[in-house]
Amino acid sequence: MFFFLQIILTGLFKNKGEILPLQSDYKKFPIMLGLLIGGFIGMFSETALNIALTSLMKDLHITASTVQWLTTGYLLVVGVLVPVSGLMIRWFTTRQLLLSALSAFIIGTLISAVSHTFPFLLIGRLVQGIATGILIPLIFNTVMTIFPPHKRGAALGVVGLVIMFAPAIGPTAAGFILGKLTWQWIFWVMLPFLVAALIISAIFCKNVNEVTRPKIDVLSIVLSTIGFGGIVFGFSSAGDSGWGNAKVIVTLAIGIAALAIFSIRQLRMEKPMLNVRVFQHKMFTIGTLMMMIVFSIIMSSMLLLPMYWQSGKLVAVALTGILLLPGGIVNGIVSAVSGKFYDIYGAKWLVRIGFLICIAAGAMFICVQTTSSFLFVIAANLLLMIGAPLVMSPAQTNGLNALPREMSPDGSAIMNTAQQVSGAIATALSATLLAAGEHAYTGAGGQHAAAALTNGVQYGFMFTLILAVIGFALSFTVRTVGVFEKPQDQQRKMQLKKETDSPD
Repeated sequence: MFFFLQIILTGLFKNKGEILPLQSDYKKFPIMLGLLIGGFIGMFSETALNIALTSLMKDLHITASTVQWLTTGYLLVVGVLVPVSGLMIRWFTTRQLLLSALSAFIIGTLISAVSHTFPFLLIGRLVQGIATGILIPLIFNTVMTIFPPHKRGAALGVVGLVIMFAPAIGPTAAGFILGKLTWQWIFWVMLPFLVAALIISAIFCKNVNEVTRPKIDVLSIVLSTIGFGGIVFGFSSAGDSGWGNAKVIVTLAIGIAALAIFSIRQLRMEKPMLNVRVFQHKMFTIGTLMMMIVFSIIMSSMLLLPMYWQSGKLVAVALTGILLLPGGIVNGIVSAVSGKFYDIYGAKWLVRIGFLICIAAGAMFICVQTTSSFLFVIAANLLLMIGAPLVMSPAQTNGLNALPREMSPDGSAIMNTAQQVSGAIATALSATLLAAGEHAYTGAGGQHAAAALTNGVQYGFMFTLILAVIGFALSFTVRTVGVFEKPQDQQRKMQLKKETDSPD
C-alpha cells in the first residue's frame, strides 16, 4: 500500500527544496498557515453536520440510525488513519502529505456539496475523514519539528484554537447556514478556505520531516485498523443501538483484542510502526490522559447543549447557533493565549485552574431546567469554554515536550488517536445517559417531553462533571517539562547578557 502511495504522491507533488536542518531556518508562518486552515476545516466538519441531522433525515428519507453514519463513518476513518500517520510521516515528505490531504479534502467536500442521495454524501464524508486523519497529526509533528521548546506552548496554543475552537463553532456556523440555506451549503462554505489552503501550501510549504522509509509491517497496519476502527465503531454504535446490542459487544471485543495484540507486537519490534514506548515518559502519559478527559468534556457538551436548546428550551436552529456563539468565541481566545501562558508559567497551575473552572461549569449544567434563564446556561457554557482550553494546550505541549524529537511523530499520532477514541466514547456515553435520564423522567410519571429531555441533559452533564473532578485530581501529578521562563527570569537573563556583552 505504501509503495503504491509513494508512486502517486511523488508523481503528483514533487519535493520543493531540501529539508531544512535548523529550527531557526524555517519561515514558520507560511508553513503553518495551510496546515492550520486545513486542520480547522477538518475539526469544524466533525461537528458542523450534527445540527443538520434532522434536516438530512427528512431530505434524504433516511432513519436516525442511518444518518448517524455520516458522523460515525467520518470518525471511523479518522480513528483508523491517525495511528498510521506516524509511519506516513516517515515515508512521505511534509509537502506530499499536506497537498494530498488538502486535495482529498476538496474532493470529499465537493462530493458532499453536490450530493442528493445518502450513499453519495457518505462517500464524500469518508474522503473528508481521510484528509483529516492525515492533517491533524501532521500539524502537531510540524510544530514539534520547527519550533524550539520555549516557543512550542504559544505555537500549540494556536493549534489548540484549531482543535478546540473549530468543533465548538461548528454548530453555530451550521445553525446560521441552515437558518437561510440548505444543508449542502455547509460544505460549499468550506470549499473556498480549502482551495486557499491548497494554493498557500503549494507555494510556501517546505519539507520539515526526515523521510527514512522504515520497513512496513503489514500485520501491524491490519491490527491497528481493526483495533482502533473496532473501538471507535463500537462506541459510536452504542450511543444509538445500546450497550447490550450484539453488534456493539462483538465489535468492541474484537477491537480491544486487536489493540492488545497490536501493542504487544509494537513492544517486541525493533522498529515498530507506532512506538508505544512513549508511555514510558510519565508526563506524556499524564498529558494524554488529561487531553482525553477535556476533549471528552467538550464533545459531550457539543452533543448535549444543542439538544437542550432545541428540545428543552424549544428554540429554533438558527437561534441555537447564536446562543452557542459566545462560548465558541471565548474558546478561541483562550485557546490562543493558553499556550503563551504555558511558555511563561508552565503547565501545573494552568491545568489545575482549568479543571476547577470545568467543575464549576459542570455543577451549573446539572442544575439546568426548562425554566432556567438563557443567561445562566450561556454563563455555564462560557465557563466551560474557558476551562477546557486552559487544560488542552498546556497538557499537549507538556506531554510532547517530554519526548525525544525522534519520538514526536509517534507521540503526535498517539495523542490524536486517543483524542478521537475518547471523543467517540464520550459521545456514546453521553447519548446513553441522555436516554437514561429521559427514561427515568417518564418512568416516574412525567409527561412533558421538554422536561424529559432536560432531565437527560442533566444526566449527561453529570458525566462531564465527574470527568472534570478526575482531571483535577490528575493535575496534581503534573510537572512542567521543557524550557520556560517567568517574566522576571527573562528580564534578569537580558540584564546578564547586557553585562556580559559590555566592554570592560
